[in-house]
Amino acid sequence: MDRSDLGELVQASGEPLYRASQIAEAMYRQRLNSLDEVSTIPKQLRLKLLDRGFTFGFPTIDRTFDSIDGTIRYLMTFADTQTVETVWMPEGDGGETGDGSEAEDSRGPTSLGESRRATICISSQVGCAVDCQFCLTALLGVRRNLTAGEIVGQVCCVLKHKGVSLPQARINLVFMGMGEPFLNYDNFMKAVRLLVEEVGIPESRMTVSTAGIVPRIQDFGAEPIRPKLAISLNASNDELRTQLMPINRKWNIEKLMSAARRFPLRNRERITFEYVLLNGVNDTNDNAKEVVTLLRGIRAKVNLIALNPGPGIQYSTPAPDRVFSFQGTLVKAGIPTFIRQPRGLDIFAACGQLKRTVELATIGER
Repeated sequence: MDRSDLGELVQASGEPLYRASQIAEAMYRQRLNSLDEVSTIPKQLRLKLLDRGFTFGFPTIDRTFDSIDGTIRYLMTFADTQTVETVWMPEGDGGETGDGSEAEDSRGPTSLGESRRATICISSQVGCAVDCQFCLTALLGVRRNLTAGEIVGQVCCVLKHKGVSLPQARINLVFMGMGEPFLNYDNFMKAVRLLVEEVGIPESRMTVSTAGIVPRIQDFGAEPIRPKLAISLNASNDELRTQLMPINRKWNIEKLMSAARRFPLRNRERITFEYVLLNGVNDTNDNAKEVVTLLRGIRAKVNLIALNPGPGIQYSTPAPDRVFSFQGTLVKAGIPTFIRQPRGLDIFAACGQLKRTVELATIGER
C-alpha cells in the first residue's frame, strides 16, 4: 500500500488522514514487523484495522548462504509458502572492470559498516517464464508474479537483517533476480514508486534488467519515476539469440534495437546491454563485430558476463583471453565495455544462478 491507499484505509476506519503517514513510517522506514508494534497509533485504530483484515510484515528468511566475498543469498518465504531468492552484495554490485578507470575491488569488504555501500538483487516473480538456456532460474518455469508488497518486502527484510540505516548508507537496487520484471510490469512499477517514496531509495540507484519485452520497454520510457534500463542481449544475431533466448521469436533483435533507439534517455544516461559469454557459442571476434553494428547509434554501454556455471546448464565458461578479446573489439569501436566480476559464485548467488532449491548450495549455510 502507498500513502494514498493507507489514507483511504484509515479514513474508512473513521480516523484522521495523518494516521496514514504514521503507518507508512512504521512499515517502510522503521521496518516494524506487525501492527502491534506501531506505538504511534492508538490501540483502538489497531483493532479496527485488524478487523478490516489489514496486516503487514516481512517475508520469512528461511535460510541464508554466506559467500567468502561477503555476498549473502537469502531464501525468502511468503505467506502462501512460495519462495524466492534475494542477494545482498556489499561494496557495489560485483564490480565492473574496463580500462581500469572504473574498476572496483571485486572482493569488497564483508560488512556494510566498512563501506557504507551495497547492492540488493531483487526477484520479481517466483521462477521465470523467459526460458533463457544458460540460466538456472529458467529450469523452474514460472509459478506466479510477486505483488508490489512482496517485491518491496525483500528490500525491507534485507535492510532490517543487515541493520542498515537510510539515507546514511548508499544502497543500490538491481531488479535482476528471479523472474522477468516486465512480465510483472504493474507490480514492479508500483514497487519502484514505493521504494522511492516510502522506503527512501532514489530511482537513480536502481536498475532493471529485461530480456526484451518490447512493448513494455516503450511503456517504461514514459514513466515519470523509473530505474535505469538494462537489456539482456546475449547474442549478436537472430539465429543465435533465438537458440539461447526463445523470447527472440516474438521480439527479434530488429524490434529490440528499434525500441532501444527510441528509448528516451536522461542526461548522461546510457542503456546497459548485458552479454553473457558462452564458450565457443557467442564469444568470437565475429560476434563482437556484430554487436558493434547492432549498437551503432545507441548511447550504450556493455556489461560482459563470463558464464556462471551450474548443474543442468549445457554451456561452459570461456577462458579469460576470449573475454578480453571480445571486450577489446567493443572498446576499439568506442563502446564502453566492462567485465562484471562475479559475486557469490561459491554459493550460487551470481548472475544466472538463482534457483529455489537449497540443495544447490550448502556452503555457508546457517
